[in-house]
Amino acid sequence: MRIILIGAPASGKGTQAKLISEKYNIPKISTGDILRENIQINNEIGKKIRNILKNGELVSNEIVCELIKKRIQKKDCINGFLLDGFPRTKKQAEYIFNLRIKIDYILEFIVPHQLILKRICGRRVHIPSGRIYNIHYNPPIEEGKDDITKEKLQIREDDKNDIVKKRLENYEENIYSLTQYISKKKNIKYFRINGKESILNIYKKIETLLNKE
Repeated sequence: MRIILIGAPASGKGTQAKLISEKYNIPKISTGDILRENIQINNEIGKKIRNILKNGELVSNEIVCELIKKRIQKKDCINGFLLDGFPRTKKQAEYIFNLRIKIDYILEFIVPHQLILKRICGRRVHIPSGRIYNIHYNPPIEEGKDDITKEKLQIREDDKNDIVKKRLENYEENIYSLTQYISKKKNIKYFRINGKESILNIYKKIETLLNKE
């Protein structure tokens, strides 16, 4: 099973991707995770990515596509995979389809921008462990501190209000041409998902869609 999840930042893709990945035993491939891994390694490409994200810009199609291609060529993707947040542009979609890899499902998550801003700007991260909190939905026991280590929580550079607004603008510039392109693809089941609902309700709906076959 090969699945693509698309949607604005913080539309719920990552949460559902994890659940789907575990249920169907396919690797979750997140553009964000791959980009952050390179940033952490601090290699040449990682330094480039860091500067791009810091300014709220989108990482170029060339960089993202090459990183994704390398990942889906690994052995664990032979029986399927889930792409979380890729493609983000029509060019990226053309790239993935030109690889002649069969895609079974595309799920697009729809969430109002005001809710997205609340979700992202409320995020607090414990950098060493990767634990994520949200001051509105999942606050730490002690304000500003990790529940386990009591170390200070951080706001990621790309989670700041001005940067998030810019990311959403970039997303809107690309989403129309992307969805127009993929909706015309034959033999792919394309569904829109209401991302405002609870995690469990969204997951149940997705499970029903995937189990119809």
